[in-house]
Amino acid sequence: MPDNADPKRPNIDERLEALKQTLELVAAMHLDNDKEFRERFAVIAKAQEQDGEHIRALVRIAEIHHERLSRLEDQQQ
Repeated sequence: MPDNADPKRPNIDERLEALKQTLELVAAMHLDNDKEFRERFAVIAKAQEQDGEHIRALVRIAEIHHERLSRLEDQQQ
């Protein structure tokens, strides 16, 4: 019996080639997605670091204001 008895149906070699191409495409998509994920994660990490610095600066400003108000309250008493 011939490997490709039905002319509409791909033979084993054609099927294997199609599978190989599909796997290559999936692998390339995975690599692209992984690269994009790492780039986005790096941007988010940098933004979080900057947010932390800004929060620390705001905490310091709040401490300075609190100390100033405490001194003013002490002077009024």
